[in-house]
Amino acid sequence: MTGPLYSLGRFCSRHHWTVIVAWIVLAVGVALAGKAAGEQTSDNLTLPGTGSTKAQDLLQDNLPSQAYGTNPVVLKTKSGTLDDSKNKPAVDDTVSSLKKTSGVSKAISPLSQEGSAALSKDKKIGYISVTLKEGPADLSDDDANKIIDGEQPARDAGLTVATGGYLGKAVSRTDTESSEAIGLAAAVVILLFAFGTATAMALPLVTALFGLVVALSTIKLLGHVVDVPSVTPTLATMIGLGVGIDYSLFIVTRHKLQLRDGMEVQESVARSTATAGGAVFFAGGTVVIALVSLVAAHIPLVGTMGYTSAVAVLVAVLAATTLLPALLGALGLRINSLRVKLGRTHPDDHRPHGWARWARGVANRPWRSVVASVVILAVLSIPVLNLELGSSDNGELPKNTTARQAFDLIDDGFGPGANGPLLVSARLGSAAKPDQNQLNKIDQQQKQLDQQQQSLEAQGASPQQAQQQVSSQQQKLDQQKKQAESPATDPKLTNLEDAIKKTPGVKSVSPATVDKHGTVAVYTAIPTTAPSDPKTEDLVNDLRDDVIPKATKGEDMTVYVGGQTAGYIDLAARIADKLPRMIAIVVGLSMILLLLAFRSVVLPLKAAVANLLSVGAAYGVVTFVFQEGHGASALGLDGPIAIVSYVPLLMFAILFGLSMDYEVFLLSQIEEHHEESEDTRQAVIDGLATTGRVITSAALIMVCVFSSFVLSGNAVVKQFGVGLAVAIAIDATIVRCLFVPAAMSLLGESCWWLPRWMGRALPRISVEGAEYFAARDAKARAASH
Repeated sequence: MTGPLYSLGRFCSRHHWTVIVAWIVLAVGVALAGKAAGEQTSDNLTLPGTGSTKAQDLLQDNLPSQAYGTNPVVLKTKSGTLDDSKNKPAVDDTVSSLKKTSGVSKAISPLSQEGSAALSKDKKIGYISVTLKEGPADLSDDDANKIIDGEQPARDAGLTVATGGYLGKAVSRTDTESSEAIGLAAAVVILLFAFGTATAMALPLVTALFGLVVALSTIKLLGHVVDVPSVTPTLATMIGLGVGIDYSLFIVTRHKLQLRDGMEVQESVARSTATAGGAVFFAGGTVVIALVSLVAAHIPLVGTMGYTSAVAVLVAVLAATTLLPALLGALGLRINSLRVKLGRTHPDDHRPHGWARWARGVANRPWRSVVASVVILAVLSIPVLNLELGSSDNGELPKNTTARQAFDLIDDGFGPGANGPLLVSARLGSAAKPDQNQLNKIDQQQKQLDQQQQSLEAQGASPQQAQQQVSSQQQKLDQQKKQAESPATDPKLTNLEDAIKKTPGVKSVSPATVDKHGTVAVYTAIPTTAPSDPKTEDLVNDLRDDVIPKATKGEDMTVYVGGQTAGYIDLAARIADKLPRMIAIVVGLSMILLLLAFRSVVLPLKAAVANLLSVGAAYGVVTFVFQEGHGASALGLDGPIAIVSYVPLLMFAILFGLSMDYEVFLLSQIEEHHEESEDTRQAVIDGLATTGRVITSAALIMVCVFSSFVLSGNAVVKQFGVGLAVAIAIDATIVRCLFVPAAMSLLGESCWWLPRWMGRALPRISVEGAEYFAARDAKARAASH
C-alpha cells in the first residue's frame, strides 16, 4: 500500500481545496440525508434456534398483537384512588385518547374487568396495557412521541404518568453531548502538549469530527435497512472519536518531524501519508476485521453492532489518509504557527532522552519487568473468574427518564417481576376445545337454577319476581358459561397454567389467550424477581427444563418461553457459548496480519499473549466495579448491576483491534531500527524512545474520550467506557512500555524467526514502506549523479 498511499497523499496535498470541499459536501450531504430519514434503532432480540425467538415467531404468525407484549402506561394518584370519582374520568379519557392514537392497536384500562390485574391493591397505582401496531424494530422516535402525547389527559388531571416497555425506552435515550465535549476538551489539552501549536492541535480534531459526522449519518441511514441497536451510535461515537484523533495524531507527528528535518511540504505530506498513514491503514484494517468478524457469532444484534461500529473506524481511516493530507497541504509551513508552550520545553525542542532511559532500564532487567507486568495484569484479572453474563433493565436508567420512572412505579405497586413478564407460547397439534366436563357442570347448575325459579313460582311468586330473585345467580352462571366455552379451558392448557402457577418464583399467570384457529396459545407469567436478577434466569431454565416438559408429557403440544427477559437470558447463554470461538477467530486473524506485516512467527504470538493479558485485566476491572459494585455509586449507579452479556464480546473485538494500533506503530519503529543496527535489544530501546511520547499522547486521548462516556446515564455505555478506558491505559503503559520491550529483549534475535518455507510463501509487506522509500531514494541519488 506504500505506493498508492504516497500517490494519494501527494494528490490530496496538491489539490487540497478540491479534496476539502469534497469532504464538506460529503459531510453536509450525508448529514442532511440522515436528518431527513430520521433515527431508527431497535433492540429487538432475534436469536435463531432459541426458545425466545421461536416463541416470538410463533406469536408473530398467529397472535401478532401478543408477540412483543404490552407497554405499560403507569398512572399514580397523589390523593384518593384511581377508581374514585375524581380520578376515574382522567383514566378513562387517557384510555380513549390512546385508543385514538395512530400506532396503538389496543389499550386496556386498569379499571376494567379485563385489566383488573393492572390495579394495585391500594388502587393508587395502575397501568394501561398498550399494545402497539409496530414492534421495537419498526417504532420510530416520532411515532413513539405521538403515542406518548396521547397520555396528556392523565397529566392534565394531575396524575403521575410514566411509560414503560419498548415504547418508554424509545424516548428514554440518554444524551452524550456532555461526554463528547469533555472528551474533546481533554484532547485539545493533550494535543497542545504533544504539538505545541494551536494550528497543529486543530488538525486531528477537525479530521475526527468530519469523519464522525459522516459515520454517524451513515449508521443512521443503515438503521432503516437493518436493526441497529440503540447503543450503537454512542459506541460508534466513542470509537470514531478516539481512533479518528489518534490516527491523525500519528500522521501529523511524522509530518512535523520531517518538516523540522528540512523536507519540502508536499513531499513530507505524501511520505507521512505513506509511512504513518500505512500504519494507520494497517491498524484500522485490524480494528475493522476484528469488529466485522463478530458476524461469525451468528448473533444478529452483536454482528450488527460490530459492522456498524466498524463504519466509524473505516471512515476515520479514509479521513486520515485523504482529508488530513489536504489540510496539511493547505496549511503548508503555517502548521507551526500559533505556538503554545505548556510545559518547561516546547515539543519541537524535545528529544526522547527520558523514554530512552526508561527503555534502557527495562531492557537491562527484562526478567524483572516481565514478571512485574504479568503479576500486575494477573491481579487485575482475578475478578474475571466470577464474571457472570446478564442483562440490563430499565431500572438502570437515570431516574429522570420515563422508562425508569415506570419501572420504579410498577416495582412499588406490583413487585419487581412485573417489569419482566415471560411470554409462554404453545403450539397445539389439535385445536383446543372447551372443557366439556366444566360445561356439563354448568348445565347442571343451570337446571338447578331453573328448578329453583319454578319452585318460587309454584309458591305464588310471579315469573318476574322469581326471575329477579335468581338474577344475580344467573348472571354469575352466564359469566362462568361464557368463560367455559372458551378454548382456553381445554384441560391441556389449564393443566399447563396450573403447573406454571405452582412453580417457585412465579407470582401469577394469566389464563391462556388462544388464536382463532385454536392451535396457538400464550400465557403471561409474572416472576417474583426483577428481570436482571439471576433467580429469574433460574426460573426460566426451570420452566424450560423441568416444569413444562412434565406438564405437557403425553400431550401433542410444543411450548416455548419467550419475552424480552427470556430473550436476554438466551443471548447471554449464546454469547457464553460463542465467546471462546470468537476470541480464537479475532486472535487468529490478528496474528495472521502481524505475521504478514513483520514476517515473524514469534512477534504475533507475543502480541496475542500481551493483548489477552490486557483484555483479561480490563474484564477484571469491569467485573470488580459493576458486578461486585465497588465504586458503582461514584459512577452514578444505585449499586451492583449485571454485566450485559454482549459487552465482553464487543469489548474484546474493539480492544484487540485498538491494541494492535500501538503494537503496529511500536513494532514498525523497532523493525526499522533493527534493520539499521541488527541488534534487537538496541532496536527495542530506540523504537520505544521514538514512539513513547506519541503513543502515550494517543493513548491518553483515547482514555479521556472513553472515560468521558462514564457520565452517560446508560449503564451499558458506562460499562463500555470503563472497560475500554482501563484496557487502553493498561495496554499503553504496562503492556507497551514494560511487557513488550522486556519480552523482546529476552527473546533477542529469535523475535524475527520465520521458517524458510514460510518466508518463501509469504508476500513481502512493509507497513511503513521503508524498502519502498529506500529504493526510491537510491534511484533519485543515482539519477542526480
